Amino acid sequence: MEEISDGRLYGPNDMVKADCLGCNGCSSCCRGMGSSVILDPYDVYRMTTGLHRTMQELMSGELEWNVVDGVILPNLNMNGPGEKCPFLSDQGRCRIHAYRPGICRLFPLGRYYENGSFRYFLQTGECDHARAKVKVSKWIDTPNVTRYSAFVTTWHYLCKEVEELIAGETDPEFQKNLNLFVMNTFYMAPYDGERDFYEQFDERITRFRQIVPE
Repeated sequence: MEEISDGRLYGPNDMVKADCLGCNGCSSCCRGMGSSVILDPYDVYRMTTGLHRTMQELMSGELEWNVVDGVILPNLNMNGPGEKCPFLSDQGRCRIHAYRPGICRLFPLGRYYENGSFRYFLQTGECDHARAKVKVSKWIDTPNVTRYSAFVTTWHYLCKEVEELIAGETDPEFQKNLNLFVMNTFYMAPYDGERDFYEQFDERITRFRQIVPE
């Protein structure tokens, strides 16, 4: 942590030097990121309901599936010309800024998980532009930070649980079926943009626990 951060951990109400200054059209952080911009279910909810496109449609170009520690998860597809984000305009602007993924909202912050929760840290050396101080909750630009943080924590540890189940099972059919179940339950099944995301997520968690008890 000390090698990649300023050595501090932050809460949502803390001030941190994360705000880019004078970098309009820079878009350096929107290029060459490979498969690192992984989407969680809330990202998919925002993206599909905001753009009025299905997950199947997005998977035909802008998104792709990749294996992350044995778990199949979607990420932004940056395999095109210039390895840029598929939602980046020719002017270097985000075309889905209101629906951008959580990782994009965080950058240059990251999350440090411990003791069943997480805090934020500042990734130093990731942005060449000067930064002004900004409150973490304002920077991540997501309503109801308390509820969002609870979701992020639940999803992180659920993924770790699935990862451990897959790693501890030698039957490839089991590994495949568990991954398909996670993909279909949390990603492919459409979200209702007229309903609260967290209620829908809780329903899917219940469905998951009917098959995978704690």
